[in-house]
Amino acid sequence: MDRRRNPYVPGAGLQPPELAGRDRLLENAAIDMDRVLAGRPAKGLILLGLRGVGKTVLLNRLCKLAQDKGVRTARIEAPEGSSLPELLTPELRRVVHALDLRRAAGHRLHRAAGALANFARAFKVSVGDLEFGMDLAAGEADTGYLEQDLPRLLVAMAEAAADRRTAVGLFIDEVQYLSSLELAAVIVACHEIAQRNLPLLFIGAGLPQVAALAGKAKSYAERLFDYPQVGSLEHFDARLALVKPARAEGVSFDDDAADEILAAAQNFPYFIQEWGYQVWNAAPASPVTRGMVLDATPEVVAHLDNNFFRVRFDRLTPLEQKYLRAMAELGPGPCATGRIAETLGVRAASVATVRQRLINKGMVWSRRHGETAFTVPMFDAFMKRQMPELVAHVPQARRTGDSGAFP
Repeated sequence: MDRRRNPYVPGAGLQPPELAGRDRLLENAAIDMDRVLAGRPAKGLILLGLRGVGKTVLLNRLCKLAQDKGVRTARIEAPEGSSLPELLTPELRRVVHALDLRRAAGHRLHRAAGALANFARAFKVSVGDLEFGMDLAAGEADTGYLEQDLPRLLVAMAEAAADRRTAVGLFIDEVQYLSSLELAAVIVACHEIAQRNLPLLFIGAGLPQVAALAGKAKSYAERLFDYPQVGSLEHFDARLALVKPARAEGVSFDDDAADEILAAAQNFPYFIQEWGYQVWNAAPASPVTRGMVLDATPEVVAHLDNNFFRVRFDRLTPLEQKYLRAMAELGPGPCATGRIAETLGVRAASVATVRQRLINKGMVWSRRHGETAFTVPMFDAFMKRQMPELVAHVPQARRTGDSGAFP
């Protein structure tokens, strides 16, 4: 079939041709945006889910929806080791200008601009000039203590938006990579804004452990946000995501072919796009048959191994790779943490630091005490392909500077 007409778009955060199965979540978020714009309170949202379920796609869609409603948005991704002030300041500067600093700005907008300049200076962030009097925000967001300064800055931004009869939308992807201090500052800011009923809506996205991290940072976080779970699609929605884009191009799938793809993709949105894309390129003509899918599947798996899975595997130390291979031996999970250590041939306490590093890297998470699960679907099968033999670990004495050795 013509590769130029291939409708599928596997990739990080790319909008699929059919965003199936998320209508209720989108509608609920749209209602929250309308409430905030009308001066009514609404909880923030933090989308939770494994890799490949479409959290970033949803976050981007919600950000676009907010923009279409007139909300002034700031969107960032929080990669590992990042600085929240460094990421956030340029986006908030753009929001200040979007609120039209030059048009009869008024005291509150000048105050927000001054607070932003103070914030940038306090955290040593370089940004372009803002046109305002420096003395209009003396003492605002300038202590260098993030849990004090970020709430004051966002309150000032929200008050300025209220003067303009609009709202600010703060969108943060990969929330799990915020430090505990940064996450606490965001939560305190959202709490302060909620108490004052100011027009700022927070929407984040992250791995499943974010709910626990938020609760640990501030106990009231569980009442401050809703945490919709974004998972694999229901069968009807998964089939729609696969067949509807092809149908729009005059291509059909036999029922057995569609069932084969959805079973292989386990109804995960990213994997549906990947299988659809590769099968389309390999199929000689419509309709697509189960045989065509089976012929293309080795290429799909190889592509996933060399790209989607590989980039995560290559970030790991050899000992972290061993730990995940032991997990894979026990299946897709969740696995009892003690069983993982037993499979490795070591005591559970001796692998605790390795497990924590994997959690910090976003490779595993713990739903409850004593359990560990992959954050990446199908990673257990990949680990078995990558490391066919499970080799028990033989602990060695720690050498100076060797952060990879088991303690």
